[in-house]
Amino acid sequence: MAASGRTEFFGYNDCIALENNTTRVVLGTSGGRVLEYALQGKNALMLDPAQAGWRYVPGQPVVEPSAGRCDVGPEQVIPRHPDLWFGDWQAEATGPRQARLSSVADAASGLQIVREFTLDAASSHLRMVQTITNVSTQVIDRCFWSRTFALGHGIVVMPLTEPSRFASKYVMYGPGGIDCWPQDPNIRVRDGFLEVLGPPQHAKLGMDTYAGWFGYLMRNDLMFVKRFPTFSDRVYNEVAGLTISIWYNGTEVCELEPIGPRERLAPGQSASFSEDWWLLPYAFPGDRVDAKAVAQLVGQQAR
Repeated sequence: MAASGRTEFFGYNDCIALENNTTRVVLGTSGGRVLEYALQGKNALMLDPAQAGWRYVPGQPVVEPSAGRCDVGPEQVIPRHPDLWFGDWQAEATGPRQARLSSVADAASGLQIVREFTLDAASSHLRMVQTITNVSTQVIDRCFWSRTFALGHGIVVMPLTEPSRFASKYVMYGPGGIDCWPQDPNIRVRDGFLEVLGPPQHAKLGMDTYAGWFGYLMRNDLMFVKRFPTFSDRVYNEVAGLTISIWYNGTEVCELEPIGPRERLAPGQSASFSEDWWLLPYAFPGDRVDAKAVAQLVGQQAR
């Protein structure tokens, strides 16, 4: 099978499915999300069953949407933009295993967003390109921010690069602000890699590595790999200048968040950022993580 077509999924009847013989991707118009990213029937994304079929209605109570979300920043200063985050997007199949999701022109953020997806003909490789366009009348600063909810209680492995601005190679967001010297028993640095073995003391972490990839080892014996471009000569305009954020909500979910550099856009200007995803079979190792073996597999099968 190698197709792209309309389907019903998770209570939504206007989804688009991209499929090959091993992998299935389902795109939903509610928030412009990836609802399913599955290898051999194993979905890597966390879906809250209580949210099935939920849609945003202005003025009504909202939920924190699950699954394959994506967003724009900088987080602390961008105006709230519910029409982008929750609202209904337009969906269209654009070719074999290809589709496009398009948002409304959003006055709150000053943006209109297009997300284009391509699933490889044979492998689990999914490419997503997000293009933002300034539809306001002012110059605005924005950045890409991925917010993918993966299945919980997994292990993050990422290569580090030097120099880092952070003494511990990461920062931790907690009560009172950002801790630049955190020490956590579930986080270790070994042989040039950062390993997050489980939920840390405080949920949100940030990193400034420019390696451009990380792996997430899941208990369903899959490794979720993300690749993304990094730019050591550009400004990253999140509070701590992050290229990655990782957020653990206990054991329920792990949020995998590549972050792009600042895009300063004049009215009418656009900018794009890409993410490449893979799912690779990988036996869950418990605390016996072999980061070098992870890197070798990624180098062989996720390029």
